[in-house]
Amino acid sequence: MALFEDADNFADIFRGGLPYYLLLALPILIICSANPVLASSEFTVQRMSQFDVNGVSYGCRASALSLEAKSLYTWSTSRHCVVAKFQDVTIDQFKEIRQKAGGLVLLLPQNISSMNSEDKEHLNLLEQAMMSQSISVPVYFSEHNNELEKIVNDISRNAASSNKQKNARSDSALNEVFNSISANGYQIIVTGASHANNKNSKISIVQGELAPTKLNKANEEQLNSKLPLIIVAGHLNTFGLYNESPLNADAAVLMALADLFSKMHNTPNAAPKYRLLFLLSESGPLLNFQGVKKWLDENVQLQNVDFVLCLDTVTQALNADEDHQLFMHVSKPPKENTPTNAFFKHLKKAGQKYRNVTIEGVHKKINLADQQLAWQHERFSIKRLSAFTLSSLKSPKHPTRTTIFKDNEEEILERAQLKAKIIAEALARYIYGDNANAEGSDDLEVFAGTMQISPKLIKSYLNLQSALNNNDLKNAFEKYLKNVKLIYEKPDAREPDFMLYEGAYATLNVYRVKPAVFDLFLTILICAYLFSVYFVIQYFPNMYQVFCKLSLQTPESSPTHYNHIERNKSKTN
Repeated sequence: MALFEDADNFADIFRGGLPYYLLLALPILIICSANPVLASSEFTVQRMSQFDVNGVSYGCRASALSLEAKSLYTWSTSRHCVVAKFQDVTIDQFKEIRQKAGGLVLLLPQNISSMNSEDKEHLNLLEQAMMSQSISVPVYFSEHNNELEKIVNDISRNAASSNKQKNARSDSALNEVFNSISANGYQIIVTGASHANNKNSKISIVQGELAPTKLNKANEEQLNSKLPLIIVAGHLNTFGLYNESPLNADAAVLMALADLFSKMHNTPNAAPKYRLLFLLSESGPLLNFQGVKKWLDENVQLQNVDFVLCLDTVTQALNADEDHQLFMHVSKPPKENTPTNAFFKHLKKAGQKYRNVTIEGVHKKINLADQQLAWQHERFSIKRLSAFTLSSLKSPKHPTRTTIFKDNEEEILERAQLKAKIIAEALARYIYGDNANAEGSDDLEVFAGTMQISPKLIKSYLNLQSALNNNDLKNAFEKYLKNVKLIYEKPDAREPDFMLYEGAYATLNVYRVKPAVFDLFLTILICAYLFSVYFVIQYFPNMYQVFCKLSLQTPESSPTHYNHIERNKSKTN
């Protein structure tokens, strides 16, 4: 009887309601707890660029990311982060992800130059579509990484396997449930990211001059006011789809021109009676040429300007299959006997002479109603200066104009050298006038021998970076030019024309975890176990009695009881 009383006391502990609390609390704790982590990896990523121009927002507007990773074809809600290769994403897929997904992580291609022209065009079109709008979800890019590529492939493979199982008629519903439970997933978490505006936002503008050295200092002021002026302007690309400096072929061509004409201006017998001003700003079409606007506002007294020559994508990036061509973009068609028209004629002759490069004029009126200007020369044209832009692109909306991707550097170097040669020859013939246009001078090559353009020189400036990062840009100007000035444009505190943002770099953590359905399955198993334990303990006395009854047999049928009686009889006798 004592044994039964102990069992009743033990069962009373569970009759008081403790199992009910356990059944209620334990599943909630399991569901709310973190998924079991199987493995983790860490990568350095870059957040998509974020900037404002004239009050209009562009780029990524978010940074926080902690979601379940899904492929391009398996994500469905804002609780999913799409992880894919950049070249696999279509424009339509990106638009849908932008509106409905919770985030996007893209693995960049390993080698752009090895792609065919069709794939390169797809990259540029997608890049342009992403940069032309504001994106409310966080978007991150990772340089090609073998480990991350394996993760992307694993996510895609799991998605393909899941779709295959769904489409297979022979698979039962139970088998599909089992596959869902046994599958592995990934959790994406980004740390160290921010999207706060950069209160120290500024862009640099550097300028330098060339003037004949044979005139003494007493005549310098008169020289600056009376000699005709030619401005050679360009822009330095400091960012694009993400915070990465692309190849600055335009800046390299501008520095090559500065090198060539500095040699001529420093030669007393060859110095032309022209002033050359070289201008390079760090705000291209993405920032609506704000640097040039700043410079023009501070140089309103410009006089005797023959024309302004702007360089914009003079080497066709990511498209080596097209024929050599160069377009001269103007806001007004140049009239006869004007400096611009004269230079255009020299440019056509030089292009025909060197590899038969086609020179074509393109006329486009300035539309002040547009949010952004099409070409840099339009900034000068608004100030009533004769200006034009030389570009390998016919349309300002060409996707390769603002691309961040780097093509074959050797091909870009070769084309940059060719375009610099054509522009330099045409500019020299215009500056020297009658001497260069004399009979038989068509075969004359101005920049030949020791004066020829060095590929090594152009290559050294292909990777020029912002003046905010180092002094390479200013030092390069001071090497060839005089009166070098470096100024900065900062956004207005009340009505900023532009604004840059922080949070370019972040850390991506990828955790391999069990899916949410596994937690649900585990919760069901634990609940079933607790219910079983509860019922066993609740009815333990009854079960114990049944067990005892089954284990105790009758005296007549029990061999043990029979042997005990026989032993007692033997002792009595």
